[in-house]
Amino acid sequence: MAEYWDLFDADRGATGQIMRRGDPYPPGGYHLVIHVCLFNAQGELLIQRRQPFKEGWPGLWDLSVGGSAVAGETGSQAARRELREELGYDADFTGILPLLSVSYDGGFDDYYALRTEVAPGALRLQPEEVCDAHWASRGEVLAMIEDGRFIPYYPSLIQLLFDKQTRYGAHTH
Repeated sequence: MAEYWDLFDADRGATGQIMRRGDPYPPGGYHLVIHVCLFNAQGELLIQRRQPFKEGWPGLWDLSVGGSAVAGETGSQAARRELREELGYDADFTGILPLLSVSYDGGFDDYYALRTEVAPGALRLQPEEVCDAHWASRGEVLAMIEDGRFIPYYPSLIQLLFDKQTRYGAHTH
């Protein structure tokens, strides 16, 4: 089944156009990707391992959840749907803003963060996408990036996600 995405301009304004996943981006067209980072009270991040047959970063560890917003979805709706699909975990995103946003050639990556104490064994992993999940410390994630077991995010991005966790803004106070 084809997946369709809303297109936005460089200012994140909706263009009213959609594109099918896999088609080339039209000039000046961008789409929205979301990531959800689940943190526990100990400050650990729930990470997931991508299936070895998954296209794009097969077998590597990743943030808790990630995926594209489909046509008609807001970022928070996409975050909730992806969290349910990939981990079988439901969370209320009402009033939750992205913790940060990073632009890339094809669009915008919005990063959401939530605090939870869910046990990895209680999750229902999506067999088409996820083969494992566990809690990891900042040091563990950075070491996994260094040795090639984790998607090669900028270590500074991972540091920032751990520093901010569920705190908005760019200041420490």
